[in-house]
Amino acid sequence: MSTAQREAGRATRLIDIVFPGDTNHHGTLFGGIGLAQMDKVAFITASRHAHVDFVTGSCERIDFKAPANLGEIIELAGRVTQVGRRSLRTEVELVAEAPLTGERRLCARGAFNMVAVGERVGPAYRLPPLADEAEDTAGTIRMVEMVFPGQTSHYGSLYGGDALTAMARAAFVAATRHCREHVVMKLAQRADFRHQVVEGEVIELIPAVVSTGRSAMTVTVAMWAENLQTGERRDCGAGEFVMVAVDENGQSKPIGARAVAGGTD
Repeated sequence: MSTAQREAGRATRLIDIVFPGDTNHHGTLFGGIGLAQMDKVAFITASRHAHVDFVTGSCERIDFKAPANLGEIIELAGRVTQVGRRSLRTEVELVAEAPLTGERRLCARGAFNMVAVGERVGPAYRLPPLADEAEDTAGTIRMVEMVFPGQTSHYGSLYGGDALTAMARAAFVAATRHCREHVVMKLAQRADFRHQVVEGEVIELIPAVVSTGRSAMTVTVAMWAENLQTGERRDCGAGEFVMVAVDENGQSKPIGARAVAGGTD
């Protein structure tokens, strides 16, 4: 199975954090932000399947079952469930995760009908059939994000500051899930950028906790770029971050027994 086929068969996952700018006056994720994230996941999922341009034709009933609160992790997963000649159906779920307990709850679920468009979609064009489902590697976090025009430099490539922001967010999610404590960044130890990422591509971030001390964790983050028109993937960079568990006063604290021991602090 090719890399493109594996990606088409694997759920597309976007993981983010609910920040104050994403909330309504109740302190929960604003519904419009949630819908925008779901639509983005539907677009990436459809594009990974067929490698042509898509637009959203319609979305079916979106049920909001529970709120996502300020400071929680949200994880959106999309899969292609039905394929027609020039349109396909993508189902997307939005799950909220409490950072300190790991408790997860389904917040929203919906279906998006995506329509293939563009010069490559001629009268005889047919979308490829459903791909075989590929299991995600156990324990591996894979986070995708689109590169939009506002994130690019004057060279037309992903701005380094936005790439660092995405890596830092991935490191935060991995460290939080590892220790289930409040964590902050202590050190951005290293960041290497090997290839540029251009507008319209997807970046996939794969963080991993590689060592754990008394209160600190070292997290590496691999960054891949993916061309949605060809399925070609490039190893574009990597970063290394030191994250520290802190108490309510912002002081470092020992990591609990749930974290894997190893390394030094």
